[in-house]
Amino acid sequence: MPVRRWRRSWQRRTKLERIDLYSRWTIRVMPWIFTLSWQLVAFKTDIRHAPLPIALGVALLLVCLAQCLLSNRNVDLSYEHYLGIAEFPRRRQLPPLILLLADLGLLAALAGTGGISGPGLLLMAMNAPIAFALTQTLLVPVRTFLIQSASFMVLSAAVLAAAGVRGGALLAVVPVSFFGSGMALVSIRPSAWSLKVMWQAEDARDLQARLAVAEERLRFARDLHDVMGRNLAVIALKSELAVELAQRGRPEAVDQMVEVQRIARTSQQEVRDVVRGYREADLSAELAGARGVLDAAGIECEVTGESGESLPAPVQSALGWVVREAATNVLRHGDPSHCVIRLSTSEDAAVLRMENDGAGAGEAEAGPGPVPGGSGLAGLRERLSSLDGSLEAGPVGDGRFRLTATIPLAAKVPAARDSGPDAEKSPAFQEEGR
Repeated sequence: MPVRRWRRSWQRRTKLERIDLYSRWTIRVMPWIFTLSWQLVAFKTDIRHAPLPIALGVALLLVCLAQCLLSNRNVDLSYEHYLGIAEFPRRRQLPPLILLLADLGLLAALAGTGGISGPGLLLMAMNAPIAFALTQTLLVPVRTFLIQSASFMVLSAAVLAAAGVRGGALLAVVPVSFFGSGMALVSIRPSAWSLKVMWQAEDARDLQARLAVAEERLRFARDLHDVMGRNLAVIALKSELAVELAQRGRPEAVDQMVEVQRIARTSQQEVRDVVRGYREADLSAELAGARGVLDAAGIECEVTGESGESLPAPVQSALGWVVREAATNVLRHGDPSHCVIRLSTSEDAAVLRMENDGAGAGEAEAGPGPVPGGSGLAGLRERLSSLDGSLEAGPVGDGRFRLTATIPLAAKVPAARDSGPDAEKSPAFQEEGR
């Protein structure tokens, strides 16, 4: 159904994208509201019911509707121009400007024939510049826009005076025509400015994330260089020395090669320690990081329960990965405003629950129980299964979504094949060293 497709499309958007869409549609709807209300009301009470005034009024209404269409056509490009995404071709404002002058001319003709009374004349004079001003205010600086609005105000007064409008009606035309442009300025410009600031903040967060990734890569390269640089240099020197000794038939060559083998094994273990530090997730750091990231995204995050510091290292690492992946899913799916993370432990098991109030359409259709899920959740289930753990995720009613990871503490934690000082004594390691 169209309504369901629209709802899913809306839910897939981020909060900033929704604000952007709302702002653009506000500009699209505003000229239609003013035109259909102010212009049509005049036909009932203010336009004289005679053939010529009615014909001029209908022509004026059609011109105003054409202004609304052209204004809608230019909304997206004018917004992108203001946000600095694209350049707005100035020639696209020429047809709306011509229609604005035609609007003013028809209004003067209607007033000159005595076909409209004072209140209707003021409403139409106020409505005339709105459709043009809604996009123009995004294309020029505020000072330039005010000068243009003042110029149109003077032009409107001069044209209507030439058409025979006198007295209080003419004096009132000056403020109402300026009010139409000013209303567009104070309603659209601040909204566009706020949206621009939010997009810049979003870009800054993306840049900060990319810089953090680049910094982490540099740190890994630096750590790897510090670990391997000296050892490889020593291995190269001792290998050259062993070659020279072997060529001379000296028995010391064997001692040098034994030393090379020892350094190679030490380097291998040091590289494994470095890589393991990057592969393992620290539970306390992940909990703090999830709360910081969600709070920064406008999602209130509450972390309760135990810290998990007393849990075995493999259990902490597995739960840390659960927190990281689940926090990512909260940001990507649904539209939550509140998220609760609770860790509880007993003698039998460690249980991590994450619950939020933003279950999206895809989550709602998944049904309760174990999640067949995407690759992220499938990867978590594989990690937990190695510890005899389980992962369940699904809606729990009232638009809430809950993820539960359980790891039995009595389960035998598989030892890493390449960890610990005794790894060098294993047959597999000795086979690798040969």
